[in-house]
Amino acid sequence: TTAGLGTGGLGTGGGPVTAGGTFADPAARTGTAVFAAFARDLAEAFGSARAEGRRLFGFAQHDVTTTWLGTSTGLRLRHSQPTGSVEWNAKSGVPGGSVWHGQSTHDFTDVDVAATDAALRSRLAWCERSVELPAGRYETLLPPSAVADLMIDLYWSAAGRDAAEGRTVFSRPGGATRIGEAIGPAGLRLFSDPADPELATTPFVTAASSSSMSSVFDNGLALGATDWIRDGALAALVQTRASARATQSPVTPIIDNLVLDAGGSASLEEMIASTRRGLLLTSLWYIREVDPEVLLLTGLTRDGVYLVENGEVTGAVNNFRFNESPVDLLGRTAQLGAATRTMAREWADWFTLTRMPPMRVPDFNMSSVSPAS
Repeated sequence: TTAGLGTGGLGTGGGPVTAGGTFADPAARTGTAVFAAFARDLAEAFGSARAEGRRLFGFAQHDVTTTWLGTSTGLRLRHSQPTGSVEWNAKSGVPGGSVWHGQSTHDFTDVDVAATDAALRSRLAWCERSVELPAGRYETLLPPSAVADLMIDLYWSAAGRDAAEGRTVFSRPGGATRIGEAIGPAGLRLFSDPADPELATTPFVTAASSSSMSSVFDNGLALGATDWIRDGALAALVQTRASARATQSPVTPIIDNLVLDAGGSASLEEMIASTRRGLLLTSLWYIREVDPEVLLLTGLTRDGVYLVENGEVTGAVNNFRFNESPVDLLGRTAQLGAATRTMAREWADWFTLTRMPPMRVPDFNMSSVSPAS
């Protein structure tokens, strides 16, 4: 069942969210009650925005998907997954005055409307001064949301079968893979864990079709914590039972959450304060693959690129098109801050459960200026 909240009002749904249960239980349900406190706080935010001449837009949604998995051998599994998200867009009358924020949530109890509105107001103030910059390589601060978009692309490209066939960035000549090779700094860990208390997700394989990333013949297979990158080295690729046998690898199915952590403690604000001159991004958009052999991606910045000088944001910068590989970025990163729960922007419709750090890249490639606002 699904409930939605947009600028036009509340959607419809059933009763409150329920979890757990047995195979014979009906589907868990959601309803508009999940938005009660959020909608009340949102009304106050809309009121203050109107009073200050700002405009707020956005969309919130909540759904609960119950999956039953049964086989002729007697397997009976059931899982109810609550998934919520809210995306904000704030605008001012200043040219280029547009900022975005997104958050994923299980039940909206952790959505702080007042804090989000204050952050949006602060970023709109940064847009009062406009700075035009040319394309080039810049020291760049990527917020957790932008890092999530890049790491999801990396994850979706990590099929063990494809790598063994020599078709991806994780391939070596002769049918070998890059397992064991350092691709990031020491201490860096990229992992998935269905039992993560903040990012809990389906604990068994549910494949509706087969591909290099999943197999219907693995349905019901229990999922556990898996390190994809451990201490900076590639530790595992996504393996079905069939591809694991073919490549003599452990069975490591895909899991619907992703965490990047390098043990950093700095917040994005602290990283801004330690930046002499660089760019601060808000989000990435329209990301597309250019070259799978190096996982070169292209895309656009959106809703806020800012110039940081001597530890302070001094103005808003024009948008850019970028060309970068997330694998290459891990090897070039100069700093990874504290990992926090976040939501990707480009891939939010397909993958919402992520925890990522802000990232400092010394030479992020802004390949051309974008006319997009």
